[in-house]
Amino acid sequence: MARERAMDEPLLGGGKEVREDLEEIKSCKQFFKLWAEESKRIWYLAGPSIFTSICRYSLGATTQIFAGHLTTLELDAVSTENMVIAGLAFGIMMGMGSALETLCGQAYGAKQLHMLGVYMQRSWIILLTMCTCLLPVYLFATPILRFFKQDDEIAVLAGRFSLYMIPQLFAYGLNFPISKFLQAQSKVMVMAAVAAVALVFHVCFSWLLVAHLKLGLVGAAVSLNLSWWIIVLAQFAYIALGYCPGAWNGFSWGAFRSLGSFAWLSIGSAIMLCLEFWYYMILIVLVGNLKDAQIAVAAVSICNNINGWEFMVFFGFNVAISVRISNELGAGRPRAAKFAIICVITSSVTLGVIFFSLVLALRDVYGIPFTNSPEVVRAVSSLAVVFSLVLLLNSVQPVLTGVAVGAGWQWLVAYINMGCYYVIGIPIGCLLAFYFDFGVKGMWSGMLTGVSIQTIIIVTITACTNWKTEAMKAGSRIKKWGGSNNGASDNSSTIEGSDRLA
Repeated sequence: MARERAMDEPLLGGGKEVREDLEEIKSCKQFFKLWAEESKRIWYLAGPSIFTSICRYSLGATTQIFAGHLTTLELDAVSTENMVIAGLAFGIMMGMGSALETLCGQAYGAKQLHMLGVYMQRSWIILLTMCTCLLPVYLFATPILRFFKQDDEIAVLAGRFSLYMIPQLFAYGLNFPISKFLQAQSKVMVMAAVAAVALVFHVCFSWLLVAHLKLGLVGAAVSLNLSWWIIVLAQFAYIALGYCPGAWNGFSWGAFRSLGSFAWLSIGSAIMLCLEFWYYMILIVLVGNLKDAQIAVAAVSICNNINGWEFMVFFGFNVAISVRISNELGAGRPRAAKFAIICVITSSVTLGVIFFSLVLALRDVYGIPFTNSPEVVRAVSSLAVVFSLVLLLNSVQPVLTGVAVGAGWQWLVAYINMGCYYVIGIPIGCLLAFYFDFGVKGMWSGMLTGVSIQTIIIVTITACTNWKTEAMKAGSRIKKWGGSNNGASDNSSTIEGSDRLA
């Protein structure tokens, strides 16, 4: 705790020196000195966030591994539920919860700590309401999958598994507001510890129920549900026990005010992120219409599983840059916000090249841990080139999404995602897969085109942004959502003349 508080102060907390923006860079030596300092801040946030994201993602991935050693059909069913049904819920819950990254992060940077707990409670109300609205998707998963022409055997078993996973849905609704609340305060080490405990429990309990007691998918569902609820309850216990002083002051009736406007920002966040999550979910559904559907779905599911693990690494950078951007804009430091973007992109691209190289080098073996089927392993190997390009591109795309969330651009990016993914990517993928008979490779190549165009557009927007204006908008946003803005009194005076980095 002492270390956490010590790190918070120079990064995000009060004091006059934090109110001063980054100095103008006049030499390479000065640049690398500032780059090292900012990279240290980024990795302090990103390291535990990466670990947390990998642990949480590994809950579902571990379930798929255990299912894959039952039968190929059960692997397909769990993968389909995880990517399509739970993926739909995960995307919506995470997206709506990410509104707190903007609001809590900027409020924390402006030292309006009392608003963080109120924001979290408003988000709980909205997300739990959305969970209730999503229940029919879980209850009628089988007919929904059949409507999208999914293989009938997969649809029936995936629908049955979806019923078992309803408790996970409500855990999502509580977890994401708590996570964003903690992230805004850089309480990332606590989140990492809780995620590690939950993963160890899940692996051991899954082995007991699935491998030892032979309970099949029922055992897998029980273990996965309990693991997610351990995360929710442990994190809330940390907050309720007083480890977030000033930010959590107990339950408040203020959470019920301005719900309509708060929901609108949450919906924008959800649409932005859901369009990304659903993009790969739709890939699973469309591949189910190809020849040898069970092998094709299994191969794509394995690649998406690995892609998800890699994405979780870069989602850690997403969290880090979102916190840094929102905190710095809330504190009236636009030049520091812009410099943070440069630092995080250099780190993430370096890791992306490493993942790209590993997939190509291990193309014949990386599918083996997921299945006993030689046909599926060969199908996975055939996707290595396209898949490695997806991993490389995903080293940048989540970081740019984090910049958008930190700056409050959710609706803008939502429109960009709609055009690039669904007007360009999916139609090209379908054309290549079905008309030109390129199968899975064609489908993924088309969708890769959409991601490439989206990345280029957001890079351009980020490079052309006037960050002094964004800092002014952050001050206005804090006032609008209930903060007094005393901690960041008149950002305009702080940021005057600070829009140039070098």
